[in-house]
Parts: sequence; C-alpha cells; structure tokens
Amino acid sequence: MTIEYDQLPKNSANCVALSPISFLHRTADIYGHHESLIYQSRRYTWQETRERCIRIAASIAKRGLGKNDTVSVLAHNTPEMFEAHFSVPMAGAVLNTINTRLDAATIAYIIDHAETKLFIVDRGLWPVLEKALDASIIQPEIVIINDEFAEPSEQYELPCGIEYSHYEDLVEQGDATYAWTLPEDEWQALSLNYTSGTTGRPKGVVYHHRGAYLMTMGTISSWNVPHTPNYLYTVPMFHCNGWGHAWTMAAKAAKVVCMRAFDPSVFFDLVEEHKITHFGGAPIILNMLVNAPVEKQKQFGRTIQAMTAGAPPPAKVLQSMNKFGFEVMHVYGLTESYGHILQAAPQLSWNEESENAQAELKSRQGVRFSMTEAVSVVSESGKEVPHDGETMGEIVIKSNTLMKGYLKNTEATKEAFKGGWFNSGDLAVIHPDGYIQVKDRAKDIIISGGENISSVEIENVLYKHPAVGDAAVVAMSDEKWGEVPCAFVELKAGLKEDENNHEQSIIDFCAENMARFKKPKKVVFGPLPKTATGKIQKAVLRERFKA
Repeated sequence: MTIEYDQLPKNSANCVALSPISFLHRTADIYGHHESLIYQSRRYTWQETRERCIRIAASIAKRGLGKNDTVSVLAHNTPEMFEAHFSVPMAGAVLNTINTRLDAATIAYIIDHAETKLFIVDRGLWPVLEKALDASIIQPEIVIINDEFAEPSEQYELPCGIEYSHYEDLVEQGDATYAWTLPEDEWQALSLNYTSGTTGRPKGVVYHHRGAYLMTMGTISSWNVPHTPNYLYTVPMFHCNGWGHAWTMAAKAAKVVCMRAFDPSVFFDLVEEHKITHFGGAPIILNMLVNAPVEKQKQFGRTIQAMTAGAPPPAKVLQSMNKFGFEVMHVYGLTESYGHILQAAPQLSWNEESENAQAELKSRQGVRFSMTEAVSVVSESGKEVPHDGETMGEIVIKSNTLMKGYLKNTEATKEAFKGGWFNSGDLAVIHPDGYIQVKDRAKDIIISGGENISSVEIENVLYKHPAVGDAAVVAMSDEKWGEVPCAFVELKAGLKEDENNHEQSIIDFCAENMARFKKPKKVVFGPLPKTATGKIQKAVLRERFKA
C-alpha cells in the first residue's frame, strides 16, 4: 500500500504567503512600545510606525492603486523612505525607490518605463523631478515630503501650476482601520529597482515578496543580528531597498536611526549618542571614516558590527576599522540578488593570523549566505574553476533571493538566467578553502599583451600607499600592448601632488608590491566621480580618455 503524502493539500491555514510586511505587524503587536525610528527630534514607536504605514497604505489604495501599480519614491534616508517599504506593499502596490543622484532624463525614463502612478518626492529633490516631468510622457500624481531638517537651500518653492499633496496628508487622511492583506501569491512583485545603466538604459529589476522575506531571514542568521539592535541607516534606502535592512530591522524590533545625508562627523556623533550596534555602508563610507579629520573621529571601546558591500574593499581599509571597534563583515551581491548573497564568514583559525593576513582574508567575498542555495565560479565551458585562487571564471548563483526578471526586457532576462543559473558578469577565483574572491567585472578586466590584469588587484595595492585616499584603475589604449592599466588617484585630505606623491613614485610603489607587468603605466590625480552608493564611476573615467 502506497502512503499518499501528496494527497494532503495546501490550505489557507498551513500555507501563508511569505512577505516582509508581516515583520512590521509582529513587532508592533509584541514590542509596540519600543522605539522604531529616530530622525533628529522626530521619534516613533513600532506601534506608531505601523499605524502611520497603515494610514498611508489606505490613502494609496483609496486612489485606486494596488497590485502591479508602481509608486516611485525619490527621497533621502528619512522616516518617510523607511515607511514606504511597508506602506506601499501593504496597499498591494510596487515600490520603486530611485537613486537621488540620477539626472532628470534618466528619472523621466524610469517614470515612463515603470508606468509610475504615484510619485513621492522630497522637496529638496523637486528641481530634478520637475525637469523629469517635463520630459516624461506619464504624469503621475505628486506627493511632497516636507523635511523640516533639510538645509534652507533645499526648501524649494513649488510652482503654482502643479497639483500635489503633502506626505503627511497621506497619514492624516488615511484610514487607521484599513484592512490590509498579505499578497495572494508570494511571487507577486514587491519592488522595482533600476540598475546603474552604465552600458545603456538602466534595467528594471523586479523583486517578489518571498525573496524579500527570505533575504531578511538570511541576514538575521548570517550576520547574527540580535534582538533589539540599534541600527544606523547609512546605506541609501534606494540601493537594493537599503540591502533589505528596513525589513530586517523590523523583524528584530530594532531602533533605527536615520541620516538624511552621510557625514563622517555626524556619523560618529550618532553612533555615540544612540549607542549604535550595527550599520552598513560601501567601502567608500569606511574610507571616509578613516580619512576624517582626527579631531572628528571617535573610538568607542566596544564592538560595533558593520556590513560593507558594493565594491571589493581594500584590505587596508578593513584593517583600519579596528581602531574604532568596528567588526566588519564583507558581503557581496548585486541588485538582481536583492543585495548580499556571499559573506566573508570568519573562521576561528583566522584569529591565529597576523592583523594584515586577517584583513586580507576578510576582504574576500567569501561563501554563500544561509538563504543562498548555491554559488559557483565557472569557466566559459560552464565547469567550476579549480580551487587554486588563480583561475578566473564568472560567478553564477542559484537562490530564492534572485529577481523575478527585468521589467519589459525578456531577452535580457533570458540571458541573465541562461544555463539554469543567474550569470553575474563578475570575474572571480575560488581559493583552496572554498572562499570566493572577486577579481573584476568582466567589462573591467584589462587585457594587456594577452595577459589578464585585474583592476581590483592594482587598486588594492594603491590603497596601501600612505598618500592614497581613493583609487580606480581602468584600461588605457596602448599601441604596443593593446591596453594597459591607468590609475586615477584621489590623495588623502590635505595632501597635494608634490615630490612625495608624484606619478612615478606611485607607479614604483605598485611595481614593488605586485608583478611588475601589472603596474599602472599612467597616474592621473584628482577627485574621483562616485555614485550615491559610493561606487567609483569607472565608466566616467573611461569617457575621459575618449574625450
């Protein structure tokens, strides 16, 4: 007799859609009196945050918006941006957070491509949206965030000819008894994030409720997030939905401290004032803390957990974090993977290594997060590369925290998922201990005389130079070798290009610390162009050569 296990069906009691909005309601039910958000003098509890989100969701739904309707948000890391991560999906709509540094033409493209129905914008960012609306075909309803703590220069007067409402109107006019529901299908679209668009129009990456829920659980597990942490939100919430940390911190009943804009001195003050236990940021953020004026820096005499991602961090920068008491976990991911899916998970044996060696080990991208099913590095033939720390291949991923696909781009979606894996475009090696280390983006590898040179490897050496603040390496055309490395260097504050920091001394330093054929052939000094998430814009540097 066959036992018919498959005859026991799913039902509404034993199969509930996974969604990160459930974390808010659980925490508000149990820890409603705990502080949820702090921004300047504004302070909320989790019960208050839930009520505000329900009211906003009700106001959105009252406008006839729901499943598959896009609500775009152009705002800084203020409570409004945090609330949108719950209120918009509670209404059943799709949250589209937009990079605050984008130009008007790109924002106009996003409005039309996403078919935005409602657009929530910080008053300080109104000028760029105004230009975008002049260029876009779709004209969404406008909601203005009036941040009393914005700089006076950001308090723009709004034209009389436009119709708009205020964000607090959504709260005040919303029904606190609104009967929100979880999505019928956890595969339903939750959010829409656009890629940087460095090689053309940005692509719309679609997240689902299930993936965001599992990303939260994986972060809690792999980062060992405790109950009621104090979290400083330095990751822009428009970037991969702030790495999903809004949902993560809601699940752990955290106290979340918001920063409108990153400033090292403000950062140190907030960490001290609010006894911050956790924060995240790109390596450039860590570098800014290291290079902040000494009188602004603070040491805390306790361990503070930091997560860094966005670009391969120089080992020197990670090592420098020790003086502040920051325990840095390096992670790796992409917009398409909801953020982090690899982590440089520390081993007890690392404690026996020197400080320099530990920093090198921690700078690797590492091993998969607990919610990530599989990550490999494969050659062009599709076979995993040897675990020798030298043979490069492409990182490929299988995970429940991968996008549904690219909005309105079937071909790009098929290409991304070819072979039954997500193909990242990142080149890496696997070390003998199984830890993965990114060497470059496929488009950033430098092929010089038939030899592959990793721009990341050169950058790591440059960061060890005592005068280098920031560095980026790109390919420069060369008649003999085809292309050679060119280094762009931004010196540390207070230093100038002089006899101690001239081009040849930088090149000689690289030659002494790596294979000589990999050293840069040219060094250009000056400020480096960066994105809002701290990534150096190599595409802009390449354009400088063309110009």
